[in-house]
Amino acid sequence: MSFDFKPAGSDKAGLYRDLLSAIDAVTAGEPDPVANMANAAALLFDWLPKVNWAGFYRLLEDELVLGPFQGKAACIRIELGKGVCGTAAATRETQLVADVHAFPGHIACDAASASEIVVPLVADGRLIGVLDIDSPIVARFDEEDRTGCEAIARLLESRL
Repeated sequence: MSFDFKPAGSDKAGLYRDLLSAIDAVTAGEPDPVANMANAAALLFDWLPKVNWAGFYRLLEDELVLGPFQGKAACIRIELGKGVCGTAAATRETQLVADVHAFPGHIACDAASASEIVVPLVADGRLIGVLDIDSPIVARFDEEDRTGCEAIARLLESRL
């Protein structure tokens, strides 16, 4: 099975529809959460323009622990409530950050990152981790990205 296709349209909503479909295709029927996170991270990194990191942090005990990702090496453990990822996990609310350097307590894993979106992953009422995407471009992410990333997170929650 090959997944070297890209969306035909140039609009962002269409890109996210196609990306959601591709992630659905590679994770459907696969029970292993690490495999599903790995394939989702690869597709996100490959398809989304102007991103330098895409991946997951898993909630293990009381902290976020690095999961499958694409990009430069990253912070391994993040306390709940710390940085953008920890804030998304603690509040269970998507964090859409235009300028990470202005975010109180930002954890700089990659100095090149300028903006970030983090979506909490919640299954059966419990936090299981976060989806994290970084960009070297200030204000790279907008409400269309929020909608698209939240739809991807909802799909993956039942597969992680």
